[in-house]
Amino acid sequence: MNLAIAAVVGVLAAAAAGGAWGKVSPADAERLGRDLTAMGAEKAGNADGTIPPWDGGVKAPPPGYTPGRHHVTPFPDDKVLFSITGKNADSYKGRLTTGQMALLKLYPTYAINVYPTRRSCALPERIYEANKRNALTATMTEDNNGLHDALLGNPFPIPQTGVEAIWNHRLRYRGFKGRRYFAAALVARDGSYDLVRGSDIGIAHYNGPGLNRIGDVTDITQLNNIGISYLNFITYPPRSAGTIVLVLDTINAKELPRQAWVYNPGTRRLLRAPDIAYDNPAPQTDGLAPADTFDMYNGATDRYDFKLLPKREIYMGYNAYELMSPKYKYKDILTPNHIRQDLNRYELHRAFVVDATLKEGSRHIYGRRTFYLDEDSWNIVAIDAYDTRSTLWRVQEGPLINAYDVPLCSSVIEISYDLQSGKYLTFGMKNEEKIFDLDARDVDTSMFSPDAVRRMGAQ
Repeated sequence: MNLAIAAVVGVLAAAAAGGAWGKVSPADAERLGRDLTAMGAEKAGNADGTIPPWDGGVKAPPPGYTPGRHHVTPFPDDKVLFSITGKNADSYKGRLTTGQMALLKLYPTYAINVYPTRRSCALPERIYEANKRNALTATMTEDNNGLHDALLGNPFPIPQTGVEAIWNHRLRYRGFKGRRYFAAALVARDGSYDLVRGSDIGIAHYNGPGLNRIGDVTDITQLNNIGISYLNFITYPPRSAGTIVLVLDTINAKELPRQAWVYNPGTRRLLRAPDIAYDNPAPQTDGLAPADTFDMYNGATDRYDFKLLPKREIYMGYNAYELMSPKYKYKDILTPNHIRQDLNRYELHRAFVVDATLKEGSRHIYGRRTFYLDEDSWNIVAIDAYDTRSTLWRVQEGPLINAYDVPLCSSVIEISYDLQSGKYLTFGMKNEEKIFDLDARDVDTSMFSPDAVRRMGAQ
């Protein structure tokens, strides 16, 4: 950024004293809505025209969409421009992630079908306005593991550090009160799989100002350090049915770490679950999913050093509506080695790139992770995960759709590929489930307490 010398000196002095970078100058903030979108993306297209300018995104349902049904593509006439396979991958490596290159080389059946780029992502205007306010005020705590003076929108739409970009993903807009129905699958090398079904409800308190019937929240301190309240209910397989997970995800983790409980229907007991964090393995995933890999990345940021790298143009899963279509059953999608790739749609988009390395003295099964964040939505769309010996171990993908009836953009499915075992894990499949409800007004804060969960389990 073109900061005045005095501003640079001031920022460096704050950093030397232990403060975070955070807020930008008024001159830089004025770029939002001008040459940058209100999300901090480049409004213009790229030099060769393969990425178009952002024109506001898709804010209304297309013909053929019925409220309460699965979303349909706004671009039904788009055709595949070209396909990338292991045979021609080297010609495109400048626009592929390390993980994509590995999958293309490892599996002859893995292909990336590239479609025209549609910058479809859009969010409510109140998010854009909040971003402009946050750009001038937001800072982090000294350990970069908490947030001050931001609310509703992305806290750092013009990020100056890698951890700020990660905070944008963690607090990106996903609605206020929601209910989802989902399936997850652990898929063996031969394509056989174990299926888990369930539902979840949540309140994104950080996203609620102006919608909370109790009264408007005007300051982040009024949230009592709770960013998200979350309940997960397992309904299948029978041995796990009735399991309930309660998570209260905090904003300042140093002040109060994430609070979690698990209700076991067999013992009819509710127990604290401090292991639902970091690299502790999630149940029924055969170790493929550390707790902090759901939602691509979640939770505290204190174990890694996050470095912001130059933006890149990459092929990412985008407008991948076919992956949630009820036309396909789970058995149609879950194929050996990888999901059915002809249902995935890739487009060329710009990505913020963050390289995270494990801090000395910290523990995690991943010694390094490279995150790729869509510039128009702040969703993490891909991750390269390395072991502690710096060997690429796992690859995560999170193809996006625009829920244009809200509107908001989020992953339609999450996939984690283990390059060593040949297994992979999917989460968030919706094809055979009821559609999610992003305006679940019956969800109430009283549901998110240990006592409430005990009552639910006893019913």
